[in-house]
Amino acid sequence: MGAQEFPPGAIREISAAVKEVLTNIVRHGYKGRPGEIGIRCTATPAKVTVEIADSAPAYNPLQAPGPDTTGGIGIAFIRQAADIVTYQHKNHRNILTLVRVKRNGEPDPASGLKKE
Repeated sequence: MGAQEFPPGAIREISAAVKEVLTNIVRHGYKGRPGEIGIRCTATPAKVTVEIADSAPAYNPLQAPGPDTTGGIGIAFIRQAADIVTYQHKNHRNILTLVRVKRNGEPDPASGLKKE
């Protein structure tokens, strides 16, 4: 998959963001009812892309209001963990794509050294 070349901290961040997305789909999209969720992950030494698709009612989380006292912290966290976040509604499915790019200065696990 290429994840062995990707910094472990970045993998942890994107994994936590995916967990947040999945939790929101189950809790808010399907409202605890059964439903289908598909996940496709691709990785290269330069980036990790995760596409999450569901059949819950159409909802673009990127249009949600920012964090306040009632919530909204999850999407802010997702935007922080991923460099690119996109949404589309296609064939009656919500598709959220998260891309995490390897950043300058992040350690290269293969060498143990920071890349400049």
